[in-house]
Amino acid sequence: MSNKKIPMRKCVGCGEMKPKKEMIRVLRTMEDDFVLDATGKKNGRGAYLCRSQECLEKAVKSKGLERSFKQTIPEEVYERLKREMSEIDSE
Repeated sequence: MSNKKIPMRKCVGCGEMKPKKEMIRVLRTMEDDFVLDATGKKNGRGAYLCRSQECLEKAVKSKGLERSFKQTIPEEVYERLKREMSEIDSE
């Protein structure tokens, strides 16, 4: 009997390692657009965040997302991510 390995990911906000299913993936598409990928299965470069507004704030402050994607991220992208994150929090 083998134990199923749980994939772990590191939050770019707080730096904690958590199971992939508990995290939200921020995705850069081929068109250089940034979206939240709740399924974790869309194509593109991804970075992971805890499902909290707090971790998104930390990622903005520490430029964690910018480091992950190796590019500057426009302010309107952060605003949209905050809106989408609050919608997910209210579900």
